[in-house]
Amino acid sequence: MYHSVSREEEPGVPPYYRLNTSPERFREHMDCLRRGGFSVIRLQDIERMREAGMVETRRLAVITFDDGYRDFYTSAFPILDRYGFPATVFLSTGYIGNRFRGKECMSWEEVRELGRNGILFGSHTVTHPVLSRLGWDEVDFEVRRSRETIEDELGTPVASFGYPSAFPEHRREFVEGLGRVLRRNGYRHGVTTIIGTTRERDNALFLKRLPINSLDDPELFRAKLDGAYDWLRYPQYLYKMLRHGISET
Repeated sequence: MYHSVSREEEPGVPPYYRLNTSPERFREHMDCLRRGGFSVIRLQDIERMREAGMVETRRLAVITFDDGYRDFYTSAFPILDRYGFPATVFLSTGYIGNRFRGKECMSWEEVRELGRNGILFGSHTVTHPVLSRLGWDEVDFEVRRSRETIEDELGTPVASFGYPSAFPEHRREFVEGLGRVLRRNGYRHGVTTIIGTTRERDNALFLKRLPINSLDDPELFRAKLDGAYDWLRYPQYLYKMLRHGISET
């Protein structure tokens, strides 16, 4: 899970919450994947392999970017292209051609160019809201309208959804309801901010991811790929329970 490929400093931001990965560090990460024997696949390939009952012996990785910052176009894509790696970018459609959290976002022309060069795009809602605070009609609008906009602009179907903000996995009723909304709107696979590597039994709409930024040197990056970071999912879940109330569903 990447956000921005940029050398911008993030003073005072705790390591987990940093969003920037320098181009130099990003190149190191891609080199780690190549040298580590990983097959970098598309997000939708996970579904295909499951449906086919394929037994995968290779080490697999999926590269995702949230928000649609313009530095994906200027900095990340040239590196990905050099390695021949695919990636999925989740777009908050209301910010395309504008700025989000102080950063410039891609234009639709740039998104279309990337699409012609093998980059996949998924929905990250329209306005990047905290979905769990919205009514179901508003949730439906955010996931439906963003998908429709991307499909209209690119002329290709969209079946991937990236959940914006912290994923409320402790709220089972909300997660179940969101799953119904996503399926009703044509989504088949999606990702969250739950920490960890994805396993075959995981819900295809709510896959775990590994947060990555400039502080992940090659040694830490390789450790994350090997599952050494997965244990943090449990304190992450406990924190959500305690912060929002254990009785909350």
